[in-house]
Amino acid sequence: MSLHDDAVLVLKGYESPDPAQGELRQGYLDHLAQHPDGMWKACGAGHLTASALVVDPERGRVLLTLHRKLRMWLQMGGHCEPQDESLAAAALREATEESGITGLTLLGGGPVRLDRHPIPAPCHWHLDVQYAALAPSGATEQISEESLDLRWFAYDEVASVADTSVVRLMEQTRAELERRR
Repeated sequence: MSLHDDAVLVLKGYESPDPAQGELRQGYLDHLAQHPDGMWKACGAGHLTASALVVDPERGRVLLTLHRKLRMWLQMGGHCEPQDESLAAAALREATEESGITGLTLLGGGPVRLDRHPIPAPCHWHLDVQYAALAPSGATEQISEESLDLRWFAYDEVASVADTSVVRLMEQTRAELERRR
């Protein structure tokens, strides 16, 4: 199965927590229907990306990266690569590469949220499919070349350092973790 086909299946199965997420889901599906290259950075109309919020539920904290180019605290994530077998695999690869943590596992059940945000030309949009990755006990992070810094933040600290997209992802992740207890 191609990455494009996997993305369509993932999005069709995504249960949106609210109407706005449902509209985004449909927008992503429409984008993929109109753009066979919609998974790749070369697609000028925008492209899907995959990210994961690294969570340490035992300690009530998340790991954020200070993005080198954007100079913002964000979850780990980025562009899909040809070797990625699925959106989930892309999100896990990005989280592992950018956090330096081995043994991350994705929270089951598929994506946690969707987030569409503008980016500079020549491409215009990132259509981010956001997962949550659970850090193993005692995990040690290591800064990658894509980051200026990596830092663990308590849940209640995230709103003071990150934008609303990251805060919403953290809140939805916490709700999912709570629901599964």
